[in-house]
Amino acid sequence: MKKAYKVLVLSGFLALVPITAFTQLSISYYSSNLSKIGLAYDFSPRFWTEVRLYSDTDISNITPEVVFCFNLVNREFHKVYLGLGANVNYFTGFVMPIGVQFTPFEKFGRFSLHIELEPTLDLAGEDVIIQSSWGIRYKFLKSKPS
Repeated sequence: MKKAYKVLVLSGFLALVPITAFTQLSISYYSSNLSKIGLAYDFSPRFWTEVRLYSDTDISNITPEVVFCFNLVNREFHKVYLGLGANVNYFTGFVMPIGVQFTPFEKFGRFSLHIELEPTLDLAGEDVIIQSSWGIRYKFLKSKPS
């Protein structure tokens, strides 16, 4: 029953991600010893959310993570962000992603690279884990004009 509940919650989050003319949808990959894949939704130029799945776990340990982020610096070719979120299963607790996302090639503006530091408070193990990663993001929709 617990597994069915997790799948239902994750499906609900994904169902809440409509594609509209005023938002951005993107996918990302975070490379580290606990790699993740993510689906992000930009509510505005400053606020966005992402559903992430840890990809280096077996099927019984699939760990969803939901984060809400704020772009502290929002320039044309780079962003600095801070977020807050939670995850359940392999880790169960709270996360605080701190990252930089940059677009190194103007011609390929839909692709960006990111580096992230993510302190994780694992409530089950009562530990603080510091995760770091680097990765790539692809935006499906063009940015709306400012």
